[in-house]
Amino acid sequence: MSQDIERPAKSRKILVIDDDPQGIDVILEPLKWEGYNAVGVDSLEEGIRVIDSWMPAIIVVDFKDKDQRIRAIAKIREIRPFASLLLLSDESSTESIILGLDSGADDYIVKPFVPLELLARVRTHLRIRDLQEQLMYANEKLKELADTDDLTGLLNMRSLYQKLEFELQRARRFGRQVCVIMFDMDHFKGVNDGHDHLFGSFVISEMGKIVRANTRNIDIPARYGGDEFLIVLTEVNFDGALFYCERLRKSVEGTTFRSGDDEIQLTISVGFAVTDPYENISPKELVRRADHALYEAKENGRNKVCYYKNKSSEEALERQNNKAKEAAVTESSKKRKTEATSTASAKKRKNKAG
Repeated sequence: MSQDIERPAKSRKILVIDDDPQGIDVILEPLKWEGYNAVGVDSLEEGIRVIDSWMPAIIVVDFKDKDQRIRAIAKIREIRPFASLLLLSDESSTESIILGLDSGADDYIVKPFVPLELLARVRTHLRIRDLQEQLMYANEKLKELADTDDLTGLLNMRSLYQKLEFELQRARRFGRQVCVIMFDMDHFKGVNDGHDHLFGSFVISEMGKIVRANTRNIDIPARYGGDEFLIVLTEVNFDGALFYCERLRKSVEGTTFRSGDDEIQLTISVGFAVTDPYENISPKELVRRADHALYEAKENGRNKVCYYKNKSSEEALERQNNKAKEAAVTESSKKRKTEATSTASAKKRKNKAG
């Protein structure tokens, strides 16, 4: 929320809970004069229902019985801990005021009250709430800046490792698999040398867009550093990871990076590692495996996908080979059948001709 935007009074929700119906009208009257969106109920049970559905910013409580007041404060704090809670009471002793505030009320107003004083206190609590919301928003933005890479908008490695740890724990719990992909741009040094560093930064930024366009909401893309990127795929097996990596490689290969008079086409080398189901592995070890696979892709000519060889990858490749063999056998059988049918038809035509 911007500090220079004042919210209209009609957008401010205020709930009055008073066991005296006439008392409700006395409290609501000045609030409605001021233009607040104020409603009143005469029981705690009804008040709880309104709080759950309406989410008021300020709650005014007025019960004759002291114990009932304290119970009401406790219950309201339980379900709406950050609402501003104003307690009204005709008990003006210091002990009563201390008890009310220590029980969870944010303010204590002695009856009979002056309407202008009530409105002043309401404005004060609304002002405090606005400042708290602004602070929360600022903290969220700071956290977002601390978690993301400023050039690509992707996560940085500090925040990615935290998320990867969570995904690995979840995968172990449910017997699922997690994939880590590492890739970098082939001969990226030539981009800076042949153009300039501004164009190099542009290319890295555009690569971030390609990564985001090729990831699902449940995946975790990040910039590892320099021209290296890292992607965590969740809910995926070896076949799905391999398909994804090839699709990403082809997507980059078919892209022309163009900015002003500068343009270039690049390729990427990709390495990935997939966990075995229930495997107990640390985030850094899984990243290390993907890094080794990336090194293999670089050593074997670049612009290709390599994978870390473990139980899951070997079983997946065995399944692929078996499928290929079965397809070959099926195709051979169809071919022999076709040839046999053709031979029989030829003989039949020959016999008719004779």
